[in-house]
Amino acid sequence: MRIALLVLEFHLHGCCSLKEKRQRLLGLRDRFGKHPRVAVMESDHADSLERAQWSFIVVGANRVLVEKQIQLLINGALEVDAEICEHQVEWL
Repeated sequence: MRIALLVLEFHLHGCCSLKEKRQRLLGLRDRFGKHPRVAVMESDHADSLERAQWSFIVVGANRVLVEKQIQLLINGALEVDAEICEHQVEWL
């Protein structure tokens, strides 16, 4: 079994309120939080309007499956109304 931590840093250009920030990033939790091998959470910058950090724990039978899921997460994150300014993967 393989476990990886994916951390995505977002910049939300022109975000005016925390409510707007949550709406712009809501798709991350809705889309990936229901997946049985993925845990999702907003992990930092909760009170910042233009920054966000989201962390994903991915579990799979082997490294290839986990890497595929990580790529799906990154591709899905590209669809939200925010710019990914940094991402990192740590194998646990």
